[in-house]
Amino acid sequence: MHLSPNSRLPSFQFSRHEKGVTHVLVTGGAGYIGSHAALRLLKESYRVTIVDNLSRGNIGAVKVLQELFPEPGRLQFIYADLGDPNAVSLLVDKIFSENAFDAVIHFAAVAYVGESTTDPLKYYHNITSNTLMVLKSMAAHGVAINPYGKAKKMAEDMILDFSKNSDMAIMILRYFNVIGSDPEGRLGEAPRPELREQGRISGACFDAARGIIPGIKVKGTDYKTHDGTCIRDYIDVTDLVDAHVKALQHAKPHNVGIYNVGTGKGRSVKEFVEACKKATGVDIKVEYLPRRPGDYAEVFSDPTKIRRELNWTARFTDLQESLGIAWRWQKAHRNGYSSS
Repeated sequence: MHLSPNSRLPSFQFSRHEKGVTHVLVTGGAGYIGSHAALRLLKESYRVTIVDNLSRGNIGAVKVLQELFPEPGRLQFIYADLGDPNAVSLLVDKIFSENAFDAVIHFAAVAYVGESTTDPLKYYHNITSNTLMVLKSMAAHGVAINPYGKAKKMAEDMILDFSKNSDMAIMILRYFNVIGSDPEGRLGEAPRPELREQGRISGACFDAARGIIPGIKVKGTDYKTHDGTCIRDYIDVTDLVDAHVKALQHAKPHNVGIYNVGTGKGRSVKEFVEACKKATGVDIKVEYLPRRPGDYAEVFSDPTKIRRELNWTARFTDLQESLGIAWRWQKAHRNGYSSS
């Protein structure tokens, strides 16, 4: 574990609890969703510590946050690999011992469905082992928590079993296809080049619109849906991080809250591609291929519970508008954060 060379030295504020200030550990906070969550928390005057091994995240996103919130005691970045089996227990305990966290938002997980089918053991280890180590340290230090496929379900079951003998405040959020980016253009999605093939459909659409790839590949046109392609619930990242903040604010000791986070409406892959064409103004070439292993025909959420209990409702539900905002960031950052 060490602070990144790009990080400022930690101030004493991170090592002690302070009345009126909530110190949140954001694991995976240099990633697409994690960085947007950190931005929202910082805007809401939370104290934030990001822990990330940068295998999927971007140090450029951390730099943006550091420039926006340079004041001592606001933000620190710790480079650490929670997936290192040889050092993870001591490492996580050291992080918790040296910092006074009030809550944890756990984003440190790999998250591409295609990759999970080709390397499932990596997913099981990454998601369940990381979660277990974080849970153990949280219990030892009295911290609350706000945390793909079978591996995510296993991690969720593990948290539920753990909660039976704990007074921890736990909120579990279930969500699927995340799109969009910061409306003010400060953060966006910048997947590593080697992960483009396994990445989100929005990334493929933008790459095709920019000419990085010849077109977009749609896998599966024979599903039992209105146009034969998969149907998914696409949630804007701004709405998603808002749900996390609401969950953090409503978390109660001795209580576990489980919520679906989505719009409650499904859109087909074909509809998504058409919205992306309109958002980018590019007539993207589409190649239709056989189904991808692991995909279901329809997956969308029922957000009734989170609306009723946390007063949360998705606001950014215009698919083309969300893609348009993300497209503006993509055009301004053709090489990701290195373009900043």
